[in-house]
Amino acid sequence: MSIHAVSPLFVGRAGELSALERALADARTGAASTVLVGGEAGVGKTRLVREFADRAGEAMVLVGGCLELGTEGLPFAPFTAVLRGLVRELGRDGVAALVPGGTTRGLARLLPEFGEPDGDGSEARARLFEQLLGLLERLAEDRPVVLVIEDAHWADRSTRDLLSFLVRYQRSGVRLLIVVTYRADELHRTHPLRTLLAELGRVDWVARLELRRLTRREVVEQAASILEREPSGPDMDLIYARSEGNPLFVEALLSESGVGEALPESLRDLLLAGVERLPDDTQELLRVASAGGQRIEHDLLSAVAGRDDVALSNALRPAVAGNVLVVDGEGYSFRHALIREALHDDLLPGEHTRLHTRFAEALERDLSILPVPRGAIELAHHWHAAHDTTWALISAWHAAAAARRSAAYDEQLRMLSRVLELWDHVPDAAERIGVDHVDVLRQTSTVAHLAGEYERAMALATAGLAEIDETAEPARAARVLRQRGLTGYDLSRPGHVDDLRRAASLVPADKPSKLRAQVLESLARMLYDDWQEKISTARLAMEIGHEVGDANTEAHALISLTWARCQFSDIDAYLDGFAEARRIAAAADAYNAMLRCAISESDVLEGAGRHERAAQVARDGIAEAERYGVARTSGTFLSINLAEPLWSLGRWDEALKVIEHALELMPPPPYRASLQGLASDIVLARGRVDRAEELFAASRSVLARGRFRDQSVLPHACREVELLMARGRLDEAREAAARTLREQDLLASPRYAWPLLVVIAQLGGDLVGELRSVAGRLEAEGDSQEAHRLTFMALTGLSESELGLGSDPESGAGSELSSGSGVGPGAGSELGSGSGVGPGVGSESDSVAGLDGAAWRLKAWDAAVAAWAGLREPYSEAWTLEGAARAALEAGDRQGAGVRLARARELAEHLGAVPLVERLDAFARRGRVAVADDPAPDGLPLGLTARELEVLRHVAEGHSNREIAGELFISVKTVSVHVSNILAKLGVASRGEASAVAHRIRLFADD
Repeated sequence: MSIHAVSPLFVGRAGELSALERALADARTGAASTVLVGGEAGVGKTRLVREFADRAGEAMVLVGGCLELGTEGLPFAPFTAVLRGLVRELGRDGVAALVPGGTTRGLARLLPEFGEPDGDGSEARARLFEQLLGLLERLAEDRPVVLVIEDAHWADRSTRDLLSFLVRYQRSGVRLLIVVTYRADELHRTHPLRTLLAELGRVDWVARLELRRLTRREVVEQAASILEREPSGPDMDLIYARSEGNPLFVEALLSESGVGEALPESLRDLLLAGVERLPDDTQELLRVASAGGQRIEHDLLSAVAGRDDVALSNALRPAVAGNVLVVDGEGYSFRHALIREALHDDLLPGEHTRLHTRFAEALERDLSILPVPRGAIELAHHWHAAHDTTWALISAWHAAAAARRSAAYDEQLRMLSRVLELWDHVPDAAERIGVDHVDVLRQTSTVAHLAGEYERAMALATAGLAEIDETAEPARAARVLRQRGLTGYDLSRPGHVDDLRRAASLVPADKPSKLRAQVLESLARMLYDDWQEKISTARLAMEIGHEVGDANTEAHALISLTWARCQFSDIDAYLDGFAEARRIAAAADAYNAMLRCAISESDVLEGAGRHERAAQVARDGIAEAERYGVARTSGTFLSINLAEPLWSLGRWDEALKVIEHALELMPPPPYRASLQGLASDIVLARGRVDRAEELFAASRSVLARGRFRDQSVLPHACREVELLMARGRLDEAREAAARTLREQDLLASPRYAWPLLVVIAQLGGDLVGELRSVAGRLEAEGDSQEAHRLTFMALTGLSESELGLGSDPESGAGSELSSGSGVGPGAGSELGSGSGVGPGVGSESDSVAGLDGAAWRLKAWDAAVAAWAGLREPYSEAWTLEGAARAALEAGDRQGAGVRLARARELAEHLGAVPLVERLDAFARRGRVAVADDPAPDGLPLGLTARELEVLRHVAEGHSNREIAGELFISVKTVSVHVSNILAKLGVASRGEASAVAHRIRLFADD
């Protein structure tokens, strides 16, 4: 027989306890600190947190637990519990005084004591997030604060979003420690908490603790503490074998009447053993409580059980004393969720229905027993569990409205889906909730789209349209058509423009209306074949939106108008349009328009080669998406727009982290395909062909299911050709290239066509003639496309006159690498060798350029190099430097070839572009050309290597090591090494003396 229900001795967690205490010590100094504590059910997470709280000294410890309700969590449940505890301790006015700005209407979403909530939607949720963070920061001004969120594996989407916000936006100087516990054994592969844990694990101030099972020695210590004696060896063997070191199971085993007796055959029996020793009256109450969830309010249990406070307290006291229940604020929690689950599973079918009905009826009588929106959602759960379809439908409808007011999209979608599931079982459903089936379908489709469930949104909208008579209800049909068109666009499904045109035709054009503005704006957004129609439609939508006071639509239309008119060659002239759209959207708290503005602006900036600014706009947009709870949709789209400029800038590791994080959020399939495509570009450039093929195949499976725009299709075609080239399957690569040239209208999308032409040009052969024909008719607008055009000229020998431009190869400013594939040969290819491209002596191109073939090629390649260098695109610069080095060697300039190869190798090595490095080294060996630190065969001045000569040039111009590193795309440390070598070889002591030597001997006089 056990003497204690739990061990008085805290066993086996000294290391974990110390880790929490160190985290609190860091928080006391103002360092941001979060600890994630995981472990299987019963391993001791709650006990660890309790022991830690007891040792927290002057710190204020705030504890809130996530609640399991059937298979659904409750929005913001742990934060509601924390706030309720603060109100009990400080009073309502005391808490209100600490809220930044003095307004508590945001907190009213969690506790009705704070008045009426301030509006609905994501903007309201953002304010709630900011107010909670501000409240915690104000509390921490007086003393350290420990926020404990327990059982995060039951957290709903809204709770996870708020938790992520609080962790990510912890500020230094605030004495706040956040501790989160979760069941690791609950986290199956698709569990949503896995994503959150992965993303939080990358935050610098977040640490993770995994609680292991106890060793046999520790179980002996635990058992001895419970029994106040050490059990016998055989008994201990049995206990350890059955418990496998799980502290909860050890406690349950030891609470049996005799350790040596036959043990229960299932965990349920084990967990119920302690319950069965309690008085019958207490057991009956525990069965009632099990239907209420892991935590139940005292007043609610009293109402359901039909007992007054005294009678209820007397009946529950044995359960509290027996450690089956613990007092939790103004209610009770089961000591372990598995105990509640076992009790609930043990109910007979009739008991199950009867108890849930009683809970539902009690909440119907007084929903204020529970905080908003928990009351509405629990009511819906109980009616559904009671199999009362009518009231299950009605309560789910009201719960969806409560979830909407809390900006909890996933919860709202789940409740609306339940309404639809039950609809046919309730004959008068429309009369019961005040809307018909079509309205429910439309609302559910809209919410599914917001939640990122695009396929479901499409199906729901289609079902809604099937029930609408367009002739009788044109406006209603237009709304559903618009929703389906928007979703179809996101899925790249054919017919989305037709849906929007139909919607526009159904809305009267004779007088302005909000619906007409919305439909026209959506149509303008989707038009790509007729740019004049796109511009005129967007302008009309903007004017109507402004006239009817719809700022959201006005901002969206201005974004479409600015994007459509934007010219990459004059990008600065159009940025004011985005700024104005952002201003209009911000004034109306139109978060969707603000995020779309970030998407469109970062897109055009990248297209113009403004990589740094494009990356910053996208990064800011991602942060906003996280704030508004749309990280999975708008946030992952913006991750594509961030990864692209990072790829261009050569920040490949950073780009891969962005992609990895976005993929962990399980984005919609089209977004996922784009992210996988960008990742395949990087891993292929680094020589990981197998992994690149895996990523390519994954993206292809998505692109095969829809009709996608050129921005997806043409980069995908580039990747296909490059992968085949990397495998040496050149005939298949030519077939794929020919198929793309035959099936795609490249003239319609120069931004994505030029990179494709550059890739295919590397194959040479019969394709070159067709490529030249396309290039001669393809415009090159802006620096990015110009850089690709110059590269294409160098590859194919196509002169300016043949392109119809009449300018010199060197006149083109460089530009950025477009999204998807960029310049870069397939593995094993050699620029300018054996391809049959490039003008020969006496050709038409020679006569136009006035140069012999070798000199023309060198000039063409150097022009391409300069273009990519100007854009600070290291991979493209390195790749074209290889071509320039070959051309220089062919022209007899071995020293010039060495300088170019040295630069190319440095860039490629820094990027980890292994295939390019290997190709450069092979060329240097065959051509007997010095690379990097090898002395040149013909000898360079002062015994310097090609790279040292380049560094000395910058030193002589007065550049710092950091400036040189930026110019040459190498590390500051590498520059320092080169400078040291230069000083040694010149026999001087300082940079100034080295510069003087260079000037004295006129080393760079010809530059």
